[in-house]
Amino acid sequence: MAREAFEEIAETFEFLDDWEDRYRHVIDMGKAMEPLEESLRVPATKVEGCASQVWLVPEIEGSGPDAVVHFRGDSDAMIVRGLIAILIALYDGLTAREALGVDAQAEFGRLGLHDHLSSQRSNGLRAMVQRVRDLSAAASAA
Repeated sequence: MAREAFEEIAETFEFLDDWEDRYRHVIDMGKAMEPLEESLRVPATKVEGCASQVWLVPEIEGSGPDAVVHFRGDSDAMIVRGLIAILIALYDGLTAREALGVDAQAEFGRLGLHDHLSSQRSNGLRAMVQRVRDLSAAASAA
């Protein structure tokens, strides 16, 4: 169910043998993201459960299960910005119903992230996924 942008990341990870190269790639993805405006860095968009500061901003088109979800995000940590970029590649542009059907753990497992992230980063990634799921569920119910 992964989107094309996520598939490109998975292919790049397959090509990069060394985890140092993969980390650099994740950081580069984070650097390439547009920063989130300060006005959007508010408690309502902050993701709790992350060691770093993380903000996810939903942009929902439509309502109900067929509402299309888009996300923007930011963090004060470069590696986390990269993880947000991966998260966006996985979810952006899906309907709320599709987003709720994504097995993020399995998709991130394809990248080997759980094996190479610290427990704090893994917990933060789970918190970000849960926020996306919560926002998608709210959009689906609207």
